[in-house]
This record gives sequence, structure tokens and C-alpha cells, in this order.
Amino acid sequence: MIDKAVEKRLNDQINEELNSYYIYLSMEAYFESESLDGFATWMEMQAQEEMEHAMRIFRYLNERRGRVKLQPIEEPKADWNSPQEAFEDAYEHEQYITRKIDELVDLAEEKEDKATRNMLEWFVEEQVEEEASTEAIVDKIKMVGESGPGLLTLDNALGRRQATDE
Repeated sequence: MIDKAVEKRLNDQINEELNSYYIYLSMEAYFESESLDGFATWMEMQAQEEMEHAMRIFRYLNERRGRVKLQPIEEPKADWNSPQEAFEDAYEHEQYITRKIDELVDLAEEKEDKATRNMLEWFVEEQVEEEASTEAIVDKIKMVGESGPGLLTLDNALGRRQATDE
């Protein structure tokens, strides 16, 4: 059996991951409304990843004979002033998720829960990639600014993102 405090925090993290799914889905809708299909595709893939993250924890909790308890998901922001603002929000959100994962790692270590600590290692590594990829896009958007040709070139590049097997 899994420690009740760890179980609760893992349930909270499932909620965070599902909330992330909603945020990126909302960003996808924003980019679709702006006719930036490549940006929308990137966000669609990101949303799918977040759902996979939630399910990874969901399955883990079940394997450990914990009880999954789904919680309400907040309504996400729906509009941004620019693609740069949306990706800056995405980057800030990934930093927030990193902090939540770090707190979970600390709790698992405090409770001497090696199995949970080991499972969370995947998330620690994943967050390095998540932060790096969103920050890189913010940097690229800053380079091209709001210029049409630069933004469309970046849109085309982001549209080539493929789903990853996790």
C-alpha cells in the first residue's frame, strides 16, 4: 500500500497534468482561431503528452493499490495577445509543473517511498525537456517578432512536430 500523503499528492498531480491538458488544448484553439495551424499542431501534441502524463500516474497509483480520486479541472485561459504571450505562459506553466514534481520527489524521499521516487525520476527528466522546448520556442518567436514571414516559417516548423511514444 502507498502512504496516504503520497497518494493524495499523486492525485493532486494527476489533476495538475489534466489541467495542463486543458491549458494546451485551449492554446491549440487560440492558435486555430489565429490561422496558425503549425502552432496549433504543436499544442495538440503537447496536450496529448499531458494526458499521457496523467495516465502514467493514474496507472501507477492503481498498481500500488492506491485510490485515484479525480478532482475538478479549472477553466483555462482562452485568449492571448500574441503567439509569444501564449508560449511564455506555456513556459511559465512548465516551470510550475517542475516545482510540483520536485515537491513530490521531496515527499517520496521523506516517506522513504523508493518506488514512487523511482517512478517520479521519469517526470524529473521529462520536465527538463518540457522547459527546454517551450523556452526555445519563446526565444525563436522573440527572434522573428510579429513579422509575417518569420512567424509563418516558425508556424511551418512547429507543424512538423510528431507524437512521441512515452
